[in-house]
Amino acid sequence: MKGILISFALITFFLISSVPAQAAVQKENRLWQDESIYSIMIDRFNDGDTKNDLDVNTKDPLAYNGGDFQGIIDKLDYIHNMGFTAIRLTPIFDNANNGYHGYWVNDFYKTDEHFGSIKTFQKLVNEAHKRKMKVLIDFVANNVAASNPWVNDSSKQNWFHPKKNIQDWNNQQELENGWVNGLPDLNQDNTEVKKYLIDAAKWWIKKTDIDGYSLPEVNNVPVSFWSDFSKEVKQEKKNFFLMGVMDKDTPVDLKKYEDAGIDSMFNYSHSNDLRAAFATTDQSFSTLNSNSEKDMSQFKNPFLMANFMDNENTVRFTRDIVDKKQFPGSRWEMALVYLYTTPGIPVVYYGSDIALNGGATPDNRQQMNFRANTDLIDYITKLGGLRNQLPSLTRGTMEMLYEKNGMVVYKRYYKGETAIIAINNTRKSQNVKLTDKQVEGGKELRGLLGGDLVSSKDNHYSIILDRDNAEIYVLAKKSGLNISLIVSLVVVYLLFSLFLIKIKKRK
Repeated sequence: MKGILISFALITFFLISSVPAQAAVQKENRLWQDESIYSIMIDRFNDGDTKNDLDVNTKDPLAYNGGDFQGIIDKLDYIHNMGFTAIRLTPIFDNANNGYHGYWVNDFYKTDEHFGSIKTFQKLVNEAHKRKMKVLIDFVANNVAASNPWVNDSSKQNWFHPKKNIQDWNNQQELENGWVNGLPDLNQDNTEVKKYLIDAAKWWIKKTDIDGYSLPEVNNVPVSFWSDFSKEVKQEKKNFFLMGVMDKDTPVDLKKYEDAGIDSMFNYSHSNDLRAAFATTDQSFSTLNSNSEKDMSQFKNPFLMANFMDNENTVRFTRDIVDKKQFPGSRWEMALVYLYTTPGIPVVYYGSDIALNGGATPDNRQQMNFRANTDLIDYITKLGGLRNQLPSLTRGTMEMLYEKNGMVVYKRYYKGETAIIAINNTRKSQNVKLTDKQVEGGKELRGLLGGDLVSSKDNHYSIILDRDNAEIYVLAKKSGLNISLIVSLVVVYLLFSLFLIKIKKRK
């Protein structure tokens, strides 16, 4: 009996080893464009330490709900297992009363007591790094809380711009000098203010070993400040990353921020195009494609642009889908395939993994639910694994092969690896033929997301996809018969037959 069990173990090993590898090359020397970021509003994610539940009211969307650093630590494996390689957190600094979101800063050198101690935050960064995940946090440089001690300090009155609301959101001078939501607007042209903010930013890097800052209301702060800021903070840690975030969809020259040393910018116009294309079916991708090509030509490194469906300042994408009377799961799956396989860094807002619904702020900041349906989580996990495995999806050239009313096929190529992505966001099954001028003939397309296999016939490939379906193919040599697998199956069959005969004889 023992011998037979050993034989089965050996055969199982041979069976596993005979399955062909699905991806061509593993990534080496991870770049920021290889990352995928899970964006978290700390207070709304997970309550891991009830000892810091001060003034918590889970029924009030404008009050603290209990999320904290420990809660994120407890869910790092959940995030990591979905394939995310980095997390982005809303501000961690000490905030004014009810500053659950983190943007009402009272003290830049303390963590908010509702989130936990600096020691716990250091543990969070360390635990993320153990999983080879990077950590970015929001650094607020535009304003402080109305209750910040500086506001009533007579020696610091020139630290702020005169109180004046923004009337024209297209006027850059008003954006930089005006008060947003009544919050005291910092004067970054003041050398003391500039030094304080830069020193604080450097202190957190040294103290906690974070990997980057996301910069809320980046377009409300002079570019000259960001130029000095980026030079200083990047000296503290190699490969430190800066990601600019606007709080509104305001027309802005993104390139000037890139020139100032900000590595990445949240691409709002791209997000609007994504939402329009995927909230319902049968939508043209022409605007999305043309604007993507424009981005590719406008930036020195368009692969670092932050692409997103929604964030803490927008209505949830699920709300768009529901308003169109569509099923959220299918729409999210199609949108995420595009987000994960086109140039740029995907930034996924917490709750997207369960298709969390929500309208305008604060409805878009509801609590995370870890008991939700796991279908979308499983789909994201597959996507995340393929994005991490295939360099062509994060570093490859981009070529559109076919686009018509919701059906799109495009190619990514990198160092001998060719990936073909097909998305059917229509109400009907689709059949797209690719020629040998588009894809090298005489080979086969191996589907890694759904297991489809398309062989070349007369140097053509016919991709057939059902509605609400997508596939990520890699181009490979025709596999033919897998002799080792067939032999292994025959041996298993014979051994199992011998096993049954032996059992029968013993009886």
